[in-house]
Amino acid sequence: MIEGMTLSLAVIIASTRPGRVGPSVAAWALQAAQDHGGFEPTLVDLADFDLPLLDEPEHPSLKKYQHEHTKRWSEAIGAADAFLFVTPEYDFFAPAALVNAIQCLSQEWGHKAAGIVSYGGISGGLRSTQSLRLLLSNVNVHAIPASVPIQFVKGHIHDGVFTPPESAPGLANRMLDELLKWSQALATIR
Repeated sequence: MIEGMTLSLAVIIASTRPGRVGPSVAAWALQAAQDHGGFEPTLVDLADFDLPLLDEPEHPSLKKYQHEHTKRWSEAIGAADAFLFVTPEYDFFAPAALVNAIQCLSQEWGHKAAGIVSYGGISGGLRSTQSLRLLLSNVNVHAIPASVPIQFVKGHIHDGVFTPPESAPGLANRMLDELLKWSQALATIR
């Protein structure tokens, strides 16, 4: 990494469902990343890419994308030095749209670090976090252990605005500190 270079952070809204609360939680996560100051964060909404289920004829490792949606997704992910996934838990797992989006690409993920803000009911999306970490490791992303689980997320959203529970800002800062260390280290081998 070049001394004084600011790392880019893609804050990824992982849900594409109608009625989703991901944008509200992601707005808070984006602000937390901006306040942290270690990254140059950008909001990346998975819904904006409209990715069909694995529709490229060539394997993603070849980067021979034919469809515009995959090319745009590749550019967004390739440009990031690190990732912050904002994800719900669907049926004790990460959202299918997110799994598909990750599997659409290959090389763009490599040697980068990721943090996770999860949300849901009583578990705060922790089972989604666990399944996501496994998938990310298989595309050569280091998903850091620190995370921010948000329990009973709908109780923290009023008029479309997410107000984090008392513990979330401290957890976010610790996670971002760790994410920055790993991102700086991994930048040296990319």
